[in-house]
Amino acid sequence: MPQRSHLAQAEIACSSGANWIQYRCMTKTGDELIAEIDQIASVCDDWGATLIITNHYHLLDKVDAQGVHIEDPDADFSAIREAIGEDKTLGASAANLPGLLKTQHSGVVDYCVLGPFAHTATRPNNFPLLGYDGYRKLEKASIEIPVIATGGIQLQDVELLLKTDIYGIAVSSAINRSADSARMVKEFYRKVY
Repeated sequence: MPQRSHLAQAEIACSSGANWIQYRCMTKTGDELIAEIDQIASVCDDWGATLIITNHYHLLDKVDAQGVHIEDPDADFSAIREAIGEDKTLGASAANLPGLLKTQHSGVVDYCVLGPFAHTATRPNNFPLLGYDGYRKLEKASIEIPVIATGGIQLQDVELLLKTDIYGIAVSSAINRSADSARMVKEFYRKVY
């Protein structure tokens, strides 16, 4: 988010009650990533939040993160699991039900983020928007892996999304683009819990 650094976003989220932070940065060098992840990990440790880094699984042995989230649905999840070990969380992304089922069938991924629910500026892509109907399809599928809804989720979407077979939601823009991000984190938590 252009308004706040990754560290500032993590500080606001954790101090407002977030228990899971996903760090996503594709523009920095390895050393820059490590330095920033170390700062964010310290904040997460102070607040007891889980820190997941996006795509950079090769850094897991250099930073204090609890796992990695892989955005490439065609990644070799078995090889990544072997590289990171069983003690780290491995998450993946899918844009549709077949992609979700493929991820589940790998047998090595701990959770799958499914989206986009709606238009999002956080991670621009050309994937079709799932909307509520896309998540309702989970009810008819044999889904055993925890599914996290993501992509353009706003506060007013939470109640209906939670009536589908999702495990939870991931939110970025609605919080970080809010004038009062701390309040927005708390509002999302009220809706979820």
